[in-house]
Amino acid sequence: MNKMASKKLSDQELMKILKVDAKKLGRFKQIQRETIKEAESMDKKKSKTKKIKVLGISGSARDKYDMAQEESNSEELLKVCLEHCKKLGAETELIKLREFRIEHCKACYSTTNTQCHFYCSCYPKGTPKADDMSNILYDKILGADCLILATPVNNFNVSTPLKAFMDRCISLDGSLKPANPKVPKDKELNIKHMKFVELTADNSVPGSGMLRRFIGKVAGVIVTGHEEGASMVISNLFMTFNHFGMLFPPFSNMYAMSSVCNSTFADKKIVLGECYEGSTKLIAENVMHAAKLVKNTKRTDWKYDYDSD
Repeated sequence: MNKMASKKLSDQELMKILKVDAKKLGRFKQIQRETIKEAESMDKKKSKTKKIKVLGISGSARDKYDMAQEESNSEELLKVCLEHCKKLGAETELIKLREFRIEHCKACYSTTNTQCHFYCSCYPKGTPKADDMSNILYDKILGADCLILATPVNNFNVSTPLKAFMDRCISLDGSLKPANPKVPKDKELNIKHMKFVELTADNSVPGSGMLRRFIGKVAGVIVTGHEEGASMVISNLFMTFNHFGMLFPPFSNMYAMSSVCNSTFADKKIVLGECYEGSTKLIAENVMHAAKLVKNTKRTDWKYDYDSD
């Protein structure tokens, strides 16, 4: 926490430091109050009796009705995993990212944290500029207890659809409402808003600063490929979603690989074999076990610096 934030500053002191009037300061405080309420609601939504909701995110671009003329290997394993989660008592949903329109992230967060907003102000929800990430997928993520991410290896990396999804998830990772809803990309005002957060965020009050909406959700990873790259893909997914605040239980990732010695048309029989199918079921077991353990804790019990990115 900023040293200056260790002592409570008066409104007059804040206005002088931030060079804002009472109206702008009042808006900053309003957003803070609303975010604290949102953090409280994150805990209230948890119920020990409610079914665990598992969202399967398929990043594959492959479809038997499209150019590839074949179902995705990673998606087939994801289906096995979700079906096993269902047998263990979960409510499941499969999201095929290729069926959704996800626009690219415009990197507002890198200007200042409060230049990026939730919901995303580059593609505002419910407007002609909105895409399916803003209109549909953010809410599905918010309603899920677990995310199982499945992707092929594309050039030693995650798939194109999954990369777009990951980049746009930044809006869920800390972002606040815009200080000026009519002009959300007011850079000068947003920098002042971020300074306000740095000066007033209190780590003992969840939501008093940036709000990580993935926090406390449980993750699993399924990767398939023809040759090298699986470890880099898993590391990429782990680093990204763990820093978003997600929990990775032990043995919650797997990779199903073929061999460069075989032709790619021979991959399916290998990666969808009994061995790899068993590994996906183990992911389901561990993700569900972790989700049940997490039900006994508040999501806001997990700690991070509310005044930083």
